[in-house]
Amino acid sequence: MKIIAFAAATGLLAAGAALAQGNFPDRPVQMIVPFPPGGVVDITGRPFAAALEKVIKQPVVIVNKAGAAGAVGNAAAANASADGYTLLASLTSILIIPEADKLFNRKPAYTLDQLQPIALLSADPTYLAVQAQSPWKSVKELVEAAKAKPNSLSYSSSGVYGALHVPIEMFAHAAGIRMRHVPTSGGGPAVTALLGGHVDMTCGGPAALDAQAKAGKLRILAGWGAKRHPGLPDVPTFKELGYNIEYYIWVGLFAPAKVPQPIATKWRDLVRQAATSAEFKEQMAKVNTPIYYLDAPEFRKFIDADQKRLAEVVKVIGKVEEKK
Repeated sequence: MKIIAFAAATGLLAAGAALAQGNFPDRPVQMIVPFPPGGVVDITGRPFAAALEKVIKQPVVIVNKAGAAGAVGNAAAANASADGYTLLASLTSILIIPEADKLFNRKPAYTLDQLQPIALLSADPTYLAVQAQSPWKSVKELVEAAKAKPNSLSYSSSGVYGALHVPIEMFAHAAGIRMRHVPTSGGGPAVTALLGGHVDMTCGGPAALDAQAKAGKLRILAGWGAKRHPGLPDVPTFKELGYNIEYYIWVGLFAPAKVPQPIATKWRDLVRQAATSAEFKEQMAKVNTPIYYLDAPEFRKFIDADQKRLAEVVKVIGKVEEKK
């Protein structure tokens, strides 16, 4: 333990020295993405990492640590070194998972107190999608089919209590229907499950669904946003259809809470430069995802408000046992 503590202290001293000399970071940085490639975080994280590399003049290595709806990667970042060389790109489920742990009265994989927000990068409404050749061309038709045969329709998600599980359960509860949940390891695999015909529907952000929809492989039925997305003007919102539900998949950047404030402040400045760069804006426009940048103080307020709302949603969903 003394050796580990000494190594950690040495790392902090080195990071502090680099900061004092004005050249922090002076070595490669790892960015943990708690999901497999292909999901919203990965689609946002990779172009952001490329933009950040140009700002810091150091490699930004994406590390996909998937598992437990994002809990594995979130926990890895929460427990990472305090030297400032580990960042976490995560999404909405980072707030949901601790609430689910409370529901089951189990030891949490991580707590939000172990992480500090750096910046919000995007916040897009989620969309419900079916295969292009499916018989349902509207939410009304889908609900009628689900009511006719309860538990006959299935949907994929990024994991139990994950960012894709919660919105579909919100919809199912509002519509008074029951469906079978097929959890996967992330948003990318969830879409793949739908494309392969293994489930009847899934949901995701425009970045994860739009390309497949344009290729004629998926049909997007409705969105959880308060208003229609400018990139999907023909897709109605659930609120338009009479369902009082609203949900967003946002992607934000975090650092371990124990990272000293001078280093965290430095990251805020570096991240702002990358997030507002023309390169990042151009890449995100290609995947139909507008940038929604908030600096740490505003992002903290955003998180606090979303956490309260999502805690209530988890209570409504109740206990869902994950099948092993």
